[in-house]
Amino acid sequence: MFIDKLIAGIRKFDNPTVAGLDPKLEYIPASIREKAFSECGKGFAGAAEAIIWFNKRLIDALCDIVPAVKPQLAYYEMYGVEGIRAFTETCRYAKLRGMMVIADAKRNDIGSTAQAYSAAYLGKTEIAGEKFAACDADALTVNPYLGIDGVKPFIEECSASGKGIFVLVKTSNKSSGQIQDLITQDGKHIYEKVAELVDEWSTAAVGKSGYSSIGAVVGATYPEQAGVLRKIMKRSYFLVPGYGAQGGTAKDAVSAFNEDGLGAVINASRSIMCAWRSDHWSQSYDEESFDQAAREEALRMKEDIRRALESKKDKND
Repeated sequence: MFIDKLIAGIRKFDNPTVAGLDPKLEYIPASIREKAFSECGKGFAGAAEAIIWFNKRLIDALCDIVPAVKPQLAYYEMYGVEGIRAFTETCRYAKLRGMMVIADAKRNDIGSTAQAYSAAYLGKTEIAGEKFAACDADALTVNPYLGIDGVKPFIEECSASGKGIFVLVKTSNKSSGQIQDLITQDGKHIYEKVAELVDEWSTAAVGKSGYSSIGAVVGATYPEQAGVLRKIMKRSYFLVPGYGAQGGTAKDAVSAFNEDGLGAVINASRSIMCAWRSDHWSQSYDEESFDQAAREEALRMKEDIRRALESKKDKND
């Protein structure tokens, strides 16, 4: 089951983090871009090839210290069909190197269409009597705002094939409160009502660890809300974006953890991918060693989270 595998990876590396792979061409060293363009042209094919080479080097640098990657579909879709090829190759290579893959696509639609999305990212598609995996991600982010008929196919796939989902509950962006913080008739915020639904849904895919493969997206930029949501969704693992470039700190992020030191996995994207350009690492690494800068930043993040968890534990003892 997804959640048990994720927890096993977190324990193996003693590292509750995930590396977001959200590539833009400007994030990629010029030498890689130029080589890709010379071989494939200055179009979508060249862009996709540059992304694949960039991602593979990041994966090679991170696969023995970080348990999972989270490619965001938008950064691949904008390069057309070639971008989707880059996404698929990135997922394939990450899994080949032993990493779990969380596809960040935030999918949702009416029941039959949601079922197609579920087949595309988590399950298999039947063609002429045979079944083929299009993406074969380990988990997928899901938008809950069409209600249960738009989420049920994903839940059923989790139960049937051991995959996972992370349902949007309280997102890290600044304007999330325009909808998510609205007060309902019974005095609760919408994000709290969604959390209650996720807690109900989570019973369908509880692993040996006691945690469910039906998880929640809860931003590090809202630590107080994360504490509230942790009490509502006791079985659900939290995928926590917003650390690093979006302004969330380790102290903010650890609000999502349970007292057992589990319950959350913290994502960082730009701060890892672009570490070679940061003030902290630019004097030690140039663009040719961007992968080593990413590794150093991932290790620094791991230590940052570890210290924050220890501080939280000491405060609670």
